[in-house]
Amino acid sequence: MIGKTIGELKIGDTAEFAKTVSESDIYLYAGITGDFNPAHINEDYAKNTFFKTRIAHGMLSAGFISTVIGNELPGTGSIYVKQDLRFLAPVRIGDTITARVEVIEIMDGKNRVRLKTVCVNQEGTQVLDGEAIVSPPKPLKK
Repeated sequence: MIGKTIGELKIGDTAEFAKTVSESDIYLYAGITGDFNPAHINEDYAKNTFFKTRIAHGMLSAGFISTVIGNELPGTGSIYVKQDLRFLAPVRIGDTITARVEVIEIMDGKNRVRLKTVCVNQEGTQVLDGEAIVSPPKPLKK
């Protein structure tokens, strides 16, 4: 099963993925990426920062956008080409983050789509904003 091809997509199509960020998610992300910034993993350090507690890695939330793109819209077989991001608010342990993508431009000749990418927390606060360029899967040959 492949995701939506360029011919199946339309401007305004949307998809979402939501996840509650746990302490283990932060430690696993740190271990996988090697990003052991104490703002993420050391509460004693973090309580003296602007945020007063540990925060999740910004790229962890950005990864939720990748989940939507790779699994939902356009879906399986899509290739990420570009992502621009702005981190707007911290993500804390226990926050439920909803990643949402929306098709805002279809570039037929290049087999590319431009997506608005957003993450919000459980209170509706936007924590991340951006745009992605994605190459949707090509139709399967019969």
